Amino acid sequence: MKVGFVGIGRMGMPMSKLLLEAGHTVYVNNRSQEKVEDMVTLGAVATSSITEITQECEIVMACLPDVETVESIFLGDSGIINSARPGQILIDHSTVGINTTKLCYDNAKAKGVEFLDAPISGGTERAINGTLTIMCGGDKNTYETVLPLFEIMGATIHHVGPSGSGTAVKLVNQLLVGIHSVAAAEALILGSKAGANPQQIFEIVNSGWGQSFMLARNAEVMINRDFSGDRAQLRVILKDLKLINELSETLGSSTPLGDIALERFLYAAENGLDELDPAAIVIPLEEESNYKINE
Repeated sequence: MKVGFVGIGRMGMPMSKLLLEAGHTVYVNNRSQEKVEDMVTLGAVATSSITEITQECEIVMACLPDVETVESIFLGDSGIINSARPGQILIDHSTVGINTTKLCYDNAKAKGVEFLDAPISGGTERAINGTLTIMCGGDKNTYETVLPLFEIMGATIHHVGPSGSGTAVKLVNQLLVGIHSVAAAEALILGSKAGANPQQIFEIVNSGWGQSFMLARNAEVMINRDFSGDRAQLRVILKDLKLINELSETLGSSTPLGDIALERFLYAAENGLDELDPAAIVIPLEEESNYKINE
């Protein structure tokens, strides 16, 4: 099958590699030509424009970094939707706001084009291993058509309802990612400063009611103080928390802990931590506590 993939970055590259390895012909487009060249060496087909991808492929996927890029790539004059043909299937794996998903869906539907919001979760490692979580909103029959492609990239895959549902579930996920990241950081500081060994705190809490995925993910980073942004960046969580804040205000839904998480991530970013690992949210808390974990 010919599959188009727009945005071959930290997540998109391993996802498109898996499609190639499964025997599909993958047409790629990306702002950075270096990444396109890397994919071509693996067997992908480079394209010079979005129009070329929509001309060649019946299914076009995108995994893009932010709302502005998604709206430009999907809704721009030479974007995916404007150059799409009736019957094509467009899939957005990006994390955006509900309004952006609605705009894409409405514009695609007006052209007789199917649009699925199918955000992903699990990070780079799971993208490489093909074990992502994929939450999809949109037409059920269209979802079933592309499910074999999703199964190449993900291990936990759900159709969660009509258009926008995938985006909503992803934002709920990110709400907890933000809250649990802050909670894990303050808990590890508190316990360590009280005299407990941080590694033991993690191991014990991670086997009890206090466990969370973000504790399991961030504890090692905080204990080893390896805050390199190679795996993920704090700014991405901040971007998502801003989208959650917009949604909660639009719906009139109270998210007090989400608001606190947003404040903490915003403060961290304003203090130069935005390109570091999300676990670096611990650094301002350490400064306020006059204590550093494992130092």
